Amino acid sequence: MGYKVFNVDELADYLHVSKENIEILVRRREIPFDQQGERVVFRQKDIDAWASHRILGFSHADLSDYHEISSAKAHDLSAKHAIMPELIQASHIEPALKAKTKSSVIRALVKLADQTELLNYPDDLLVAVQEREQMCSTALAGGIALLHAKNHEPYMSEDTFIVLAKAAHPVPFGSPDGRTTDIFFLLCSQDDRIHLHLLARICMMCYHTSLLMELREAQDRESMLQILINAEAEIIRDLRVPSS
Repeated sequence: MGYKVFNVDELADYLHVSKENIEILVRRREIPFDQQGERVVFRQKDIDAWASHRILGFSHADLSDYHEISSAKAHDLSAKHAIMPELIQASHIEPALKAKTKSSVIRALVKLADQTELLNYPDDLLVAVQEREQMCSTALAGGIALLHAKNHEPYMSEDTFIVLAKAAHPVPFGSPDGRTTDIFFLLCSQDDRIHLHLLARICMMCYHTSLLMELREAQDRESMLQILINAEAEIIRDLRVPSS
């Protein structure tokens, strides 16, 4: 399957950053690129893996900045264009996941994704998520993990969607703080821009609202869905929209 190649200007637009930012990253060799004579190019599959890993490692301040930029350029910030109601339903949520190991959590989340009837190739998704976890864990401090495929292939699903599970018993998942994880998101994205925006938005919801505490207290999938919707609405309401 082919892949897209960006020049510097195209990549700056794709990642919602300035051309100067891209040039600095190239000079510092902090971003994957190829040299074709005097021309610098970027392979989309390499950039997507690099960008998702970078977003997960953002400080809270950098995360806020990126989320505002990506929101302003790619999404209408009014409440009617919130992402959560479009991408997750109550049936996409498991409030009492019984898996007790990292591998069984991954399998259970892919099975949950398959039950949405939006997933075309569950076996491919399982392999892609396992490959992403082999690169480094998607677990974050605070007991959450944002699982996703190593690369995003449009053929794999009918649409972009999210599934969410809360473990009955927290699982060692490779969190940087060494603690266990009990809240698991699996992002199944057709579009790489949406994927990167979703990573930033869910991180914002987790770290800038009471989302995690409320999810842990919720008893059923309908309550968990409403908690997600409310947390996103809070984030959107508080966004500082750059003036035009």
